[in-house]
Amino acid sequence: MSVLMAGQERDRARVDEQYTWKLADIYPDVAAWRAAKARVATEIPRVRSFAGTLGSSARTLADALETMTRLDKELSRLYVYASMLADQDTRVSEPQGMQQEMQQLYAEFSAQASYIQPEILRAGSARVEQFLAAEPRLTVYTFFLRDIVRRAAHTLSDAEEKLLADAQPLAASASNIYGILANADFPYPTVTLSDGRMAKVDQAGYAELRTLPNRDDRRTAMAAFFGALGGFGRTFGTTMNSNVQKALFYARARKYGSTLESSLDRPNIPVSVYTHLVDGVNRNLPTFHRYLRLRKRMMGVSDDLHYSDLYAPLVASVNLRYTPEEAQQLVLRASAPLGSDYVTVLRRAFGERWLDWYPAEGKRSGAYSNGGAYDVHPYMLLNYLGQYNDVSTLAHELGHTMHSYYSNKAQAYPLADYPTFVAEVASTFNEALLIDYMLKQVKDEPTRLSLLGNYLENIKATVFRQTQFAEFELRMHEMGLRNEPITGEALAKLYLDITKRYYGHDEHVVIVDDYVAHEWSYIPHFYSDFYVFQYATSFTAAEMLASRVLAGDPAATKRYLTFISSGGSRYPIDLLKDAGVDMTTDEPLTVTVRTMNRVMDEIEGILAKR
Repeated sequence: MSVLMAGQERDRARVDEQYTWKLADIYPDVAAWRAAKARVATEIPRVRSFAGTLGSSARTLADALETMTRLDKELSRLYVYASMLADQDTRVSEPQGMQQEMQQLYAEFSAQASYIQPEILRAGSARVEQFLAAEPRLTVYTFFLRDIVRRAAHTLSDAEEKLLADAQPLAASASNIYGILANADFPYPTVTLSDGRMAKVDQAGYAELRTLPNRDDRRTAMAAFFGALGGFGRTFGTTMNSNVQKALFYARARKYGSTLESSLDRPNIPVSVYTHLVDGVNRNLPTFHRYLRLRKRMMGVSDDLHYSDLYAPLVASVNLRYTPEEAQQLVLRASAPLGSDYVTVLRRAFGERWLDWYPAEGKRSGAYSNGGAYDVHPYMLLNYLGQYNDVSTLAHELGHTMHSYYSNKAQAYPLADYPTFVAEVASTFNEALLIDYMLKQVKDEPTRLSLLGNYLENIKATVFRQTQFAEFELRMHEMGLRNEPITGEALAKLYLDITKRYYGHDEHVVIVDDYVAHEWSYIPHFYSDFYVFQYATSFTAAEMLASRVLAGDPAATKRYLTFISSGGSRYPIDLLKDAGVDMTTDEPLTVTVRTMNRVMDEIEGILAKR
């Protein structure tokens, strides 16, 4: 383990090229992008040329769907390039403009294609089945066509569908404004640390400063960060209200009873899966509180544990640091149970610059994988700081990347894009492989304690914290449904109340300071309606799948590789059932909590010996 160099370079122009992604694999340069965009823009009206003819013959329907698919694939490639170029430096206006151009072009495409679903419905289910039997080119569209029939009650007329499609650029406004404010324009504070150093508490800085060993430094950084966000509470409240009102508009327009029902119907997920998760996690809060008390003991905190203590190293004497090269080797070795082909693709990702590693001024915060360039390869954005959490994040994003890679390779474009509900399974699965590998290698008790603690941290962050977010999001949308005001002040109160309950504030498990009320405005996923709960469901599914693969079950490994090669060829609940997990039951959460308690038993056993 090496110590990452101090004063990590934040000027992108001075970062070694090997640590930056190679966007030229998509388009050689912006000029080539513009030429491709101009060509696609001239072809978009062709989609409308099939209007009024889809029910005339199977051949015509196939021609129309193939035209739509080809253009959609090219639009996706254009959008991936523009969005990732913009994410390199959110302060630069030209890439932001390119991204806006693509949003407008996508809206035009959607408007031109808006007649397709209503027209297929007018043809009727029986005719659709006749066409499927008669035209082999329609085979790849079988799932798409039958799903249109399933959602008939929520599909509108041609004119109404076009109107909704035309509104797409407007619908993205709240998220776009938030992204620019949070990543480019926000006046993040600077704090003085206990050793006299000055530190800027922007999003990357906050992620690092909250892990400092000094409690006062952590509290100072968190208070400054959330306090600064709270100072813009009215603005963030307005953008979030706009996002909720957008979701309500689309839900009501499509005749859904709620925004939750609207969001979950597209992937055909029962609403009960969401509510069972929230209820189940609330029932298991005593196990979460056991972990928090154990964290306090491991940290050696004699007084109350505070929210600002939750990201500090569990074992102060262990400071795990890894260079990117060391992180790559750990992930490669951990992934060995999935076979040589899987590991070979990982090596390609590292060698061919699919990743953008380091934080930089203006760079988008967080991490993601983008597999939208179907004919190229997936890409990953990181903000790598060299901590073990960053290695885990690398494994996580590579899980997404491998899911995209295998699905794009195995499935035709119409079936390659996997549903959001299963999107976090492969990423969390990779994290499970990593921690299993690390625990098998590490024997010294302090490091082992740190890694076991990190595993518990993943459960905290992915199951309990994301479900906390999911409950907050659900209650926020319910406020909108009841026509209650959604302001920064109202959201801060709601968020603080829920956070205090989850962390046992009243029982002095963790003291949740008042400034934590503003943490909600730091979470960009709230602008992707009802996304966050899928982190928790995916974690519990991945735990079950990984345990079987790590047990050496070749059938389980084969089912998993089939799963990550299946794209969106079936509904997500069915994809997971085929892999061996039934998400309509409580079993995945029950198994995860049981594992969590077993890990805590091991930690307590080590502590007792010491």
